[in-house]
Amino acid sequence: MHHLKRRTIPFTSIVGQDQMKFALILNAINPRIGGVLIRGDKGTAKSTAVRALADLLEDILVVEDCPFNCNPESPEDMCDLCFMKSQSNQIKAVQKKTPVVDLPLGATEDRVVGSLNVERAIKEGIKALEPGILAAANRGILYIDEVNLLDDHVADVLLDSAAMGVNIVEREGVSVAHPSRFILVGTMNPEEGELRPQLLDRFGLQVSVVGIEDVDMRVQIAKMAEAFDADPDGFAQECKASQAEMKAKISQARQLLPQVRMSDDLLRSIASTCIDLGVKTHRAEIVITRTAKTIAAFYGRTEVDSDDVKNAMQLALAHRMRSRPFELPTLDKERLERSMQQHQRGHHPQNPKQQMRTEAFCSSLI
Repeated sequence: MHHLKRRTIPFTSIVGQDQMKFALILNAINPRIGGVLIRGDKGTAKSTAVRALADLLEDILVVEDCPFNCNPESPEDMCDLCFMKSQSNQIKAVQKKTPVVDLPLGATEDRVVGSLNVERAIKEGIKALEPGILAAANRGILYIDEVNLLDDHVADVLLDSAAMGVNIVEREGVSVAHPSRFILVGTMNPEEGELRPQLLDRFGLQVSVVGIEDVDMRVQIAKMAEAFDADPDGFAQECKASQAEMKAKISQARQLLPQVRMSDDLLRSIASTCIDLGVKTHRAEIVITRTAKTIAAFYGRTEVDSDDVKNAMQLALAHRMRSRPFELPTLDKERLERSMQQHQRGHHPQNPKQQMRTEAFCSSLI
């Protein structure tokens, strides 16, 4: 299994592409946002940013020698073996770096979910599983480059696991399961084909990156790359302060996040705007709410404002707006602005369909 190498350009030294960096940081603060899809041409720092994010993530406590990175402080998030050990206080906790696991193109289902010896599994349960990529990625980042070229069947298995937080391996009527919660990050070049709408919807956020056209910034990128190649350690040392500052900011936002609140009026305006824009999936409102709260936490606030919601919508709605096959996922920002203003005035009458969807959404968050 190929783990991403740690020797990568520091995250805070990446020039431009602010929206991409922000979407990655938001997922680092709150993995429940559901990951990010980064669309863009070759050479626009997509892979570089994902690899660099790893160094901003805090170390995690894991059960020693457990292949699933089980959390020693949470019995509900343990595999069967660790759970049994925890009941008799036999758990030993160790620290390790947050895993960042690369999904190789052309990976088979067995490589992803793990291979199961059915005869052994009947007697030994989870011990009979040869762990796969979903085991290694638990409590970390699963990075899929060229996600649009992923085999459909493997994609479905991955998405099921991402949605449930559990990897279930079934062979010949025998089933074993282990925790598999990860931040899903995909990159793709749209010129090489589009993603199925079902796959698109599973990514919490989407950002599009393009080549930078500012001459000074391009010169800066070339200089940075040369300086890093010439002396990676020295370069990393120069970025140490900015990296530590960003790491602390992510950590503080994580701690603040549970205290962040959002008014019912803003919740209603989110649901109403999604209906206005013709967004079919109910996942949209949930992702927008989580993202807006995370944005507020990042800026050190405990109350979500309408700008947080607008920024969250720009990250969460573009890839949920497609109505025709092969249509590029885009969001009309002016239309979004108009709809939000209309609903925030509080005078806009809702039709019965809006009323039902809004009430269902608001009650699901209570």
